[in-house]
Amino acid sequence: MPIRFERLSPERVIVANTVGDILVLTQVEFERLIALDLRPGDGLYERATERLLVAREGARAPLQLLALRLRSRMAFLRDATALHILVVTLRCEHSCPYCQVSRRNTGAERYDMSEETALLALEVAMSSPAKAIKLEFQGGEPLLNFPLIAFAVEAATRMAEVKGKAVEFVIATNLALLDDKILTFCQNHHIHLSTSLDGPADLHNRNRPRPGGNSHALAAAGIQRVQEFLGRDRIGALMTTTDASLDRVEEIIEEYVRLGLDGIFLRPLSPYGFAMKTRWYDGYDSDRWLTFYERGLRHILDLNHRGIRFPEFYASLLLQRILTDQPIGYVDLRSPAGIGIGALVYNYDGKVFASDEGRMLAEMGDQTFELGTLGKTDYASLVTSERLIDLVGGTLSQTSPECRSCAYEAHCGADPVYHHATQGDAVGIKPLSGFCSRQKGILRILIETLERGGRDAAVLRSWVSR
Repeated sequence: MPIRFERLSPERVIVANTVGDILVLTQVEFERLIALDLRPGDGLYERATERLLVAREGARAPLQLLALRLRSRMAFLRDATALHILVVTLRCEHSCPYCQVSRRNTGAERYDMSEETALLALEVAMSSPAKAIKLEFQGGEPLLNFPLIAFAVEAATRMAEVKGKAVEFVIATNLALLDDKILTFCQNHHIHLSTSLDGPADLHNRNRPRPGGNSHALAAAGIQRVQEFLGRDRIGALMTTTDASLDRVEEIIEEYVRLGLDGIFLRPLSPYGFAMKTRWYDGYDSDRWLTFYERGLRHILDLNHRGIRFPEFYASLLLQRILTDQPIGYVDLRSPAGIGIGALVYNYDGKVFASDEGRMLAEMGDQTFELGTLGKTDYASLVTSERLIDLVGGTLSQTSPECRSCAYEAHCGADPVYHHATQGDAVGIKPLSGFCSRQKGILRILIETLERGGRDAAVLRSWVSR
């Protein structure tokens, strides 16, 4: 059967089939598998047959099963473009040196989205074939233009009822401007909030400065306020791993636990926006980040062993890919890539982008991922544009150079914006890709942990069965 393999060591080999079922073999077992030196009852035959690595000559059922499972894993293509991001303002009162966008000062209201632009964005969003859509409001700091958010939420609720769609709302905010009026509106319209939390106060304030030096205090108070007012399930946080974070992963995790958050996404720094202008990305290599990640995962597993249910969310997503055939909503782990067909981004000025990172590149002067302008285009013309088709067409990992023969292919996604930004090519040269080395590193850690079994493996499996 079609197989891919990767060496873990001179004596151990990962072997995977088309949908990512994995077997870890010794070198001797691997040589027997390749030579088809297998017989019923010898143990290896049963293991390889179960993982659809071999089949009896002429048998059609195993190939049909692989095809059905691949179809299930790619079912996200039936519900195209469920995520729609409205950038309601570029204004922000923070001055984060790693900010991925070109923020503007708080008085520059010309960088706010208008009601007319918001309505045009909602018309495109409601035209996507997805039956359930998510509208996410971003910035800048979106609460600086909260009246526009309120307008868009109410308009989208009416439009979704007419279109027969379910709609979910998320505001990505630093929480500094949160007040009772905003919380009441969020309660009445069941809006979720997402914020940034980079760790303990000194680290967070260094990474995310604002006038007064109280960024962490406001974020922590805001998280607790949302938990009390709306409920613990209505607030989540994201962290960004800067150079200053790399030796402090345990402290960062403990701060999330202290604030009652239900997990953490250990997220690397991205090579966009101010992270490049301020040179914060210089010297930020994959090996250092993987050491950070592995230490963090060890600490998280120990927390779970002590009875604190606390997943690492990126591991949870990858484990769903490894252990099930369920399609996942996370657009960065899709093949073909989720740009455009998974998410659309509507900038404050009416420009439409294939991804949020593509918008960030545009702010740096690179319009590669700009698809059109609201009022001059509709949903169908955006997602069938030659530009998007060319970009997405090269991201099918099953046929991409290096990916097509990689044992981890079924569990990875494609990141054309990252590769375009770092290598000038949407497909990228994978042995030189930081994205690729991080993905393979994390997957190797998870697969070896599952292979060892025991308490750690049981915790990882529980994150999927939740």
